[in-house]
Amino acid sequence: MKLHELSDNPGARHNSKRVGRGIGSGKGKTAGRGHKGQKSRAGATIKGFEGGQMPLYRRVPKRGFTNIFRKRYAEVNVGRLQQAIDDKKIDAKKTIDGEALVASGIVRRLHDGVRLLAKGELSAKVTIEVAGASKAAVELVEKAGGKVVVVEAKVDAKAADKKASKKSEAEPAADENEASDES
Repeated sequence: MKLHELSDNPGARHNSKRVGRGIGSGKGKTAGRGHKGQKSRAGATIKGFEGGQMPLYRRVPKRGFTNIFRKRYAEVNVGRLQQAIDDKKIDAKKTIDGEALVASGIVRRLHDGVRLLAKGELSAKVTIEVAGASKAAVELVEKAGGKVVVVEAKVDAKAADKKASKKSEAEPAADENEASDES
């Protein structure tokens, strides 16, 4: 076998269709697209258009809704916490918070905080700061001699500043109204 004898399997490579190269080629003039209209243009298609018939996405009834204010919590089971303590990824003597969980690799992202769940067993005495915890998880931690501290969810700093500035703008206006009422 020599280099010049190497070739692909028959049918493995296919020459692309050369369009718009003159009438004699058989794919000249309109380049196989017919005549006029939206579909003869490059890049133009109507997704979901069914020719005047009510399209599927409008025939199907709407269901449910999306709550745009929902909170997303990173969920941590008590058993997973014990496993990390056994593997020495987390120091049980220190307070365990969201940053410690991320640093140890138990949680990838904090989202709106950490929620502690009760799956598994806990034998270490730990103090945990979380955004929420199930009753069963709190009982397991307290049974092991630890405690669960539920902290308030972090408020967006920009949103808090806007609220504060709106309140401060509204208060002087109220003072001016009172002053005009007195005179």
